[in-house]
Amino acid sequence: MKLVTFDHAGKTQPGVLKGDSIVSLAPAGLPTGRHGDLLEILHGGKQAMDAVRAAASAPDAVTIPLDAVRLRAPVLQPGKIIGIGLNYIDHCREANLQVPEVPVLFAKFPSSVVGPDDDIVFSRKICSEVDYEVELGVVIGTKAHKIGEAEALDHVAGYSIAHDVSARDLQFREAKQWDHGKSIDTFCPWGPYLATPEDIPDPQNLDLRLFLNGQELQTSNTKNMIFSVARLVSFISQSITLEPGDLIVTGTPFGVGFSRNPPIYLKDGDECVLEISGLGRLRNKVREID
Repeated sequence: MKLVTFDHAGKTQPGVLKGDSIVSLAPAGLPTGRHGDLLEILHGGKQAMDAVRAAASAPDAVTIPLDAVRLRAPVLQPGKIIGIGLNYIDHCREANLQVPEVPVLFAKFPSSVVGPDDDIVFSRKICSEVDYEVELGVVIGTKAHKIGEAEALDHVAGYSIAHDVSARDLQFREAKQWDHGKSIDTFCPWGPYLATPEDIPDPQNLDLRLFLNGQELQTSNTKNMIFSVARLVSFISQSITLEPGDLIVTGTPFGVGFSRNPPIYLKDGDECVLEISGLGRLRNKVREID
C-alpha cells in the first residue's frame, strides 16, 4: 500500500495511491490531525491501518486523479528526523573517513522538510557548497524503546525516498556537529509516498539512484549499508525513544559531489531526481535566492 499526503481543493489530506489516482481517506472519517497529513493515522497503529485498507477498497471510495493534486511530504512535520552518517563503506572511502564501529547519528530539523516537486532553496550568503545525497527513508509506526534487532522492523510503518541535502561548507566548518549544514529550510525533501512493509518485504535489497540534470551520479543498493535498517532502529531506540512518524534517513552511498574532482555542487536551475526501487521517484529543482 502506498500512502500519501496531498493538497486538493484547498485542503491537505491523507490518501492511498492507486495507479494514476488517489483514494482520499478524509471522507472515511480517518484522523487527519492539525496538518492534514498521515501522522495521526500512524499514531493510530494497526487499527488505523486496517481502517485505511478498508477505506481504500470500499466501493464508494472517493477517487481523485493524480494529476489533479499536489503531493506533499507524507509527514509534514515529523517529531524527529534522525540522519545516519557514513553508512556505506564506499562513501566512507570517498570521504576519507574511517568506517564507523557504531552508527553515526545527527539531526535534521523538521522545518527542513519539503515534498515532491518543491524547490530546494538556499542563499549563497549562508552557504555555497550544497551537496546531494540519495537515501532510504524509514518511518516509525509504533513506539520503539530499547527494542531488540529481531523485533525492530515490526515498529516500521514504511519506507520512502529521502534527499539529505547538505551544505558542506557549513558541515566542515562546524566539524564537531553536522546539524546546521543538514537542517537548512528545504534541505529534507522526501516522498512521494510511504510504502508499507508488505510492498517492501526486504529493505536491504533496494536499488538507489540519483540523477542531476539527467546525469546519473549515484547508484548503489541498500544491501551495501554497513548498518541495516533493523540494526539502526534497534540501536537508536536504546537511547532515543522512537515515536510514530519519526523519520530515519539511513545514509548515502558513493558519488556525492564534494568528493569529485572537480567538486559538483548544486546551483540555481538544477534538477535532482532520486529513485529507489519500489518507492517511485522524488524530483526537486534548485533555486538560489539573495
